[in-house]
Amino acid sequence: MTILTDDAVRERLEAAAFRRLLTHLRQRSDVQNVDLMGWGGFCRNCLGDWLHEEAEAMGLALNKDDARTHVYGMTQGEWKARHQGPATPEQLDRMAESLARNEAVR
Repeated sequence: MTILTDDAVRERLEAAAFRRLLTHLRQRSDVQNVDLMGWGGFCRNCLGDWLHEEAEAMGLALNKDDARTHVYGMTQGEWKARHQGPATPEQLDRMAESLARNEAVR
């Protein structure tokens, strides 16, 4: 039996791992969302949207902008102005392919 079978412990571990992921993404502002989407099929916006959707499913009020601000550690607009460069055609093509693959994941 593993500690992950205890729902309360598993949820605490998952929450801690998520917080660590947010810290990592905030520190790695050199990694563009288009690259995260292209290679991993998700980006910072997705994480914020998922937070919003889970809150909504639980009957909690958390709008998308506030959820994304939580993920970015600042507003999305501020992050884009500080860190986001223009996407290359290759990045956009890879992202489009990845989004198509995401349809099978839902």
